[in-house]
Amino acid sequence: MPYFSRLTEIVNCNLSALLEQVADRAGGIEEIISEIQEGIAGARRSVDTAQRNVGGIERQIAEQQSEVVLWIEKARTALSVDREDQAREALRRKKEVENLVAGLEQNLSSAMATRDYLMTTYRAIEARLAEAERKRTTVQAVADPVAYSADPRLDDSPHDVEDELFALRKELGKV
Repeated sequence: MPYFSRLTEIVNCNLSALLEQVADRAGGIEEIISEIQEGIAGARRSVDTAQRNVGGIERQIAEQQSEVVLWIEKARTALSVDREDQAREALRRKKEVENLVAGLEQNLSSAMATRDYLMTTYRAIEARLAEAERKRTTVQAVADPVAYSADPRLDDSPHDVEDELFALRKELGKV
């Protein structure tokens, strides 16, 4: 039974409620974790695509800004040899390119917002996966409490959390 059809469903889900709906909680949590991992892969691809879009628009802006400089130089050159008609045309073309740059900058802003939104969603899905993995540990502990208590890999307090807790105690003068 598929649990999720969209990435937002992963972010918004209540894992406990999902597990209450299945008879085989161990099998259910494994399927949920598998679907979340697929969601992470899809979200990563979306973030990568969005980042490439941002980079492409940034390159287009840089190219067009070079064009602006080129048209200004053409206008100067034309004016230096008393060709006002060519100078005017060059300045018209410069204005067109500046308008194009303005449009590209708006597109860049939108592309960056999309990339940032997708990155936030990606991180939220990673957090949901971490929660699901903790939930799996709980389901396994209920199913086999002896194996759970004997397995040191199932320790929930990694060293970085302990280090952070120590730093907070030190900051509060509790050490």
